[in-house]
Amino acid sequence: MDFQDLQQLVIDYGYLALFIGTYLEGETILVIAGFLAHSGYLQLEYVMLTAFLGTFAGDQTFFYLGRWKGIAFLEKRPLWHSKTDKVFDLLHKHQIPVILGFRFLYGVRNVTPFVIGASRIHPLKFFALNFLGAGIWAIAVGYLGYTFGDLAEAFLGTVKKYEMYILGGLIAIGLALFWRSTHKPEESESTEE
Repeated sequence: MDFQDLQQLVIDYGYLALFIGTYLEGETILVIAGFLAHSGYLQLEYVMLTAFLGTFAGDQTFFYLGRWKGIAFLEKRPLWHSKTDKVFDLLHKHQIPVILGFRFLYGVRNVTPFVIGASRIHPLKFFALNFLGAGIWAIAVGYLGYTFGDLAEAFLGTVKKYEMYILGGLIAIGLALFWRSTHKPEESESTEE
């Protein structure tokens, strides 16, 4: 695949990839999309809107899965136990800030909507706070990626010469972080009672 093919692929499927990526997780793909907006392949407003829609839809889905499946669903996932315990504790102490800002909490971001649903928080309350939190997150992280493009250009001159290296680096970092968050060894749990 040459550079022209990659450019066209980003133009044709960039927003779809962003929606799917933010539906499932989010930060890295949104930073990359922000960078691509700075480089002129995507439009920043649409990047932020797509990210908002993806993260909002994903978290609403996972909230309702947690609400439907409840604590039993979480108990069947031993790798989530330490994370779910942290989220339940945070929800007990700081419910509204947690719902608004869980997207910014590294390590517990993915399990939080399940836990919130399982905690029986009212769906309308979650909807409103999730809507607001998704908007804040999409704008902040979208601008972060865009600003990264500004910083790269300030340090490297014309970013166009280096954008494939920068994009490759961002993708590699994102994949490494995603792999680390999904394959992080948990503390061994005793099965003895």
